Amino acid sequence: MDKIVSKIAALGVPGLVFLFAVGATGLAGAASITAALAALGPGGMIGGIATLGIMGLISEAIAEYGFDAIFKAVVIELYKRGEDPESLFMKIDNYPVSKGLKLKLKEKIKSLEKEQVKNQDNITQQ
Repeated sequence: MDKIVSKIAALGVPGLVFLFAVGATGLAGAASITAALAALGPGGMIGGIATLGIMGLISEAIAEYGFDAIFKAVVIELYKRGEDPESLFMKIDNYPVSKGLKLKLKEKIKSLEKEQVKNQDNITQQ
């Protein structure tokens, strides 16, 4: 049952976004579809189709793992790719998420920093 609900949610979000975009164009028929797809993404209609596909993947991941887990994984990946912790803290402060999640994300980065310092100390001692 949970898998079925997550698949419906994954298909539903892009569909709802597309439906809203079509309604917002004020056009009818094929012109409304073309205008909606062009408005949804960079690069015209192809970009709009790609944007809807990406929305489907993201919404499926959120349905399966939860928003907090996805957000945390993205922040950890940014840190692992060499993003400066201070710039990550600034980004986190600007995210439209709860204060509690912001604190959790910042604590995770701090723990990753401590772990990295500990690993570097172990390497230099060997």
